[in-house]
Amino acid sequence: MNPPARDDATFELSQRFYFEAAHTLEREIDAPGSKRIHGHTYEAEITLSGVPDAKSGMLVDLGVVRTEIAKVRARLDHQFLDEVQGLEKATLEGLCAFIRCELQPLLPALSAVAVERRASGDRCVLRFSPH
Repeated sequence: MNPPARDDATFELSQRFYFEAAHTLEREIDAPGSKRIHGHTYEAEITLSGVPDAKSGMLVDLGVVRTEIAKVRARLDHQFLDEVQGLEKATLEGLCAFIRCELQPLLPALSAVAVERRASGDRCVLRFSPH
């Protein structure tokens, strides 16, 4: 038997996904390489927060989460990010904001989005209150 959750307890449920994509960046340091089209392997992780439904015992059905992630991943994977409609800047910050905007209307318990490029050791996390 599972111990009961405290009244102030919040569960966090996360799901990761990967995508490969190319982009360009306008920057001052490492500018020549950044201005040319180049690509990365990205690892994204979304986190949902809240209290599980009393009937199902789930915060959110992971099948629903995976279905919605697949739609976002299809918009990003093997794409030239500079041309993705709705993605303001193809930065880690821009990707976090884009993923949030795409998923939050469909997954109101969404509370964080992280995007990482492991090969270069870069990671950005966007945290916010769920709807």
